[in-house]
Amino acid sequence: MRVTTDLSACPTPARGTVVTIGAFDGVHRGHRAVFATLRSHAERLGCETAVVTFDPHPATVVRPESAPKLLTSLEQRLELIAEAGVDQTVVIHFDEERSREPAADFVHEVLRDCLQAKAVVVGENFHFGRDREGTIDLLRKLGADLGFEVHPLPLVPRHDGVAEAVSSTAIRRALDGGDVALAARLLGRPFELRGTVVHGDGRGRRLGYPTANLAVAEDRRIPADAVYAGWYVLPDGTVRPAAISIGRRPTFAEHASTSVVEAHLLDFDGDLYGQEARLRFVALVRSQQKFDSPEALVDQLRHDVVVVRDLLADARSAATPT
Repeated sequence: MRVTTDLSACPTPARGTVVTIGAFDGVHRGHRAVFATLRSHAERLGCETAVVTFDPHPATVVRPESAPKLLTSLEQRLELIAEAGVDQTVVIHFDEERSREPAADFVHEVLRDCLQAKAVVVGENFHFGRDREGTIDLLRKLGADLGFEVHPLPLVPRHDGVAEAVSSTAIRRALDGGDVALAARLLGRPFELRGTVVHGDGRGRRLGYPTANLAVAEDRRIPADAVYAGWYVLPDGTVRPAAISIGRRPTFAEHASTSVVEAHLLDFDGDLYGQEARLRFVALVRSQQKFDSPEALVDQLRHDVVVVRDLLADARSAATPT
C-alpha cells in the first residue's frame, strides 16, 4: 500500500479512485465493511482504492478536553488498512486550520485534485469539515458537479442482542469494563496493545513470576485494571501465551496513581528489555485485588497461570477449523 503524508505530493492516479474518509480508529468490523465495498466499486469502475485518514485524531484538536484515548496508533492503523487490501492511503495532518476548512474546499482539494475520485463510500452517519457541515447530501451535490458517485453504507450491527452498531466508542466501552472478549468480537480480532519493555522493580522475578513491563503511549486506551489471558508477540513474530496484569499493584503500592501494564510469559526465560512488544487480549481472568501477604499473592498467581492456560487452549481450539 502506498502512503502519502504530504498533499503537495498527491498521487493523482490516472484511473481515478474510489475513496473513503475517516479516522478509522481501531479499524474494526464496520471499517472493514467499508473497505470491502470500496474494493467492489473500484473493480466495477476500473479504479484504485484510497483511504483518507487524519493524524492526529480530529477530536484531539476540536475537543481536546474530551478526546478519547485511541485504540490504535497511526502505525497500527496503516498496517490494518493495508491488510484490508487498500491501494493507497492519504494521511492528512489535522490542526486548527484544517478544522476550520469548509467541507466543499476539502472535497475540491482532496477528493477531486488529489485523488481524482470517481466514487466516495462512507457510513450513513458521516460528517466532515468545519462544524461538521459536510453531509451525505452535500457530497451528493458536489459529486454531481465534480463527477463522482456517493455510496452511503448502513452501520454494521453488533449481532449480540444489543441494538447498537459496531463502533470505536462501543469498543472503548467494552475495554473500560474489562470485556476484552466483546472488544475482540467488535474488532474482528483480539485487541492489541503495543509498547516498549522497560525495567520494573524486579518484584515479579523475586516472587517466581517475572514480568515484562510495558511503557505504553499516554494516548492509548488500555483495558480496565484486571488480570487477562492473552498472547505476547515477540519482535521476531513468535507468539507466546501470557498472563497480563493491568493495575496499581494493590498488594505492594496501594496508593499508586497510575496503572502498570505487565505480562508474565508462560514457559519463557529470556531478556526482553528495550524490545517492542505486542499484547493481544483474549479473556478476562479476574479483577485486581489486595492480598494479605506475598505468599497469598504467589498462590493466586499460580492459579492464574492454570486459568490462563485453559482459556488460551479453548481460544486456540475455537479458532482451529474442524
